[in-house]
Amino acid sequence: MSTTKPNKEKWSTRLFSLIERIGNKLPDPLVLFVTLALIVMVLSAVANTLGASVEHPQTGEVEHVQSLLSADGIQFILTSMLDNFTGFAPLGLVLVLMLGIGLVEQVGYLDYAIRISVSRVRASLIPYVAVFIGIMGNIASDAAMVLIPPLMALAFYKLGRHPIAGIVAGFAGAGAGFTANLLVVGTDSLLAGITTEAARIIDDSIVVAPVANWYFNIACVFALTAVGGLITSRITERRLGTYEGEAYLDDSHKEPTRQEWRAFLLASGMGLLYALFIAVVVIIPTSPLRGEDGSVIESPFMDGIIPLILGFFVAVGLTYGIYIGKIKNTADVSKHMAAAMATMGSYIVMVFAIAQFIEYFNWSNLGLWVAISGSEALQSVGFTGLLLIVTFTIFTVILNLLITSGSAQWALQAPVMVPMLMQLGYHPGFIQVAYRIGDSSTNIVTPLFPYMPIVLAYMKRYDKNAGIGTYIALMLPYSIAFFITFNLVLYAFVFLGIPFGPGVPVYL
Repeated sequence: MSTTKPNKEKWSTRLFSLIERIGNKLPDPLVLFVTLALIVMVLSAVANTLGASVEHPQTGEVEHVQSLLSADGIQFILTSMLDNFTGFAPLGLVLVLMLGIGLVEQVGYLDYAIRISVSRVRASLIPYVAVFIGIMGNIASDAAMVLIPPLMALAFYKLGRHPIAGIVAGFAGAGAGFTANLLVVGTDSLLAGITTEAARIIDDSIVVAPVANWYFNIACVFALTAVGGLITSRITERRLGTYEGEAYLDDSHKEPTRQEWRAFLLASGMGLLYALFIAVVVIIPTSPLRGEDGSVIESPFMDGIIPLILGFFVAVGLTYGIYIGKIKNTADVSKHMAAAMATMGSYIVMVFAIAQFIEYFNWSNLGLWVAISGSEALQSVGFTGLLLIVTFTIFTVILNLLITSGSAQWALQAPVMVPMLMQLGYHPGFIQVAYRIGDSSTNIVTPLFPYMPIVLAYMKRYDKNAGIGTYIALMLPYSIAFFITFNLVLYAFVFLGIPFGPGVPVYL
């Protein structure tokens, strides 16, 4: 008589299952931040009762923690609610930028640009192009993670390569390379706004611009493209082998038409002319876009970067849409912009709760107290320097396994981490870079990432046996390699003294 031992699950499977169970127990972001706001109210009352206070680093005055459950606190909660929401810096930045990006996406320019890019590429370069387009796709924010993988699958199939490799490469670029881009996009505005709000706990004059990480992002585009392309050709495709099935055809297989090609050239040319015009205006020494003493970094140009970017996307979108026939009158422009804005509903709801949480933290002085006390504790044990930044990045990686929304996670961390690290001398723009590394590189291996089921469904079109294990096994090399690459670029910038964006060094 023989007995069969049950198969033991691998430790990695058990770990991801545990993360999934814990993450599923977390509330919706709205409920999460409402709960955190309530916790701040209680903690402020407790800290006030215990007489907690710190010396403000900017004014030198002693600041006491104020109770939100006091008469003054309740009055603040009731009278500031609308101002907290409408005055929340990222809200206007993101919504304005989405008007332009949404128009370009709705008229079909982005979709055509991706299709035309992959249709004229040599087979040997397609792995690199797939990752590059995935990275650049975050111009369209989360839409890139839905749009790009099936297009890359078809591109790989047409070149005689495994279509799942195309899905994986495109999604790795869009998901794990989310923080990188050659352009300034909505993510930059969103995170910069949250960082600014958090930095003002320490210094109310600080403004973290959307271009604060631009130079770093540009360098990462090329570094991640090279690394991601190598992984695709040397690891992913070798693991998948030769594909012998048939292609799954949907709207992404359509061949570009002559009209679309002409519209694309005309719209791209209009965008180029717009960019050249702005560049010429900025170059002129007496330009109204320059600041005092002819400064470009501290200038109306930098302060007005979002309206200028909006103008770029509107120029491209209008040109393409009018030529292609999707914009026949002014009502069509409003319709396309409204369609894009309709997808921002959940973001607006979440921002309402985030804004209250951050302002409660600020008004109560609880954030100031935590920041200064925490920084003093770190200094007392000698835990400073790059080791601290590495630890912060790894902490973000761990938290990202449970909170997959980059804006929600940063809104949770920023009010504590930004002021605390600023007290140790770090520039808030640099702190934001460290956060983005941890958040971006691990998106694709987080079990709770909302786009994982979508990508898994794309994989099943070509391999009905593909499962979560297949997904994790194919995505993990990209996640690890991208995390290492991000960090190497970070340290290269630090040691070479390269600013991370205009006027953003490592230290204040």
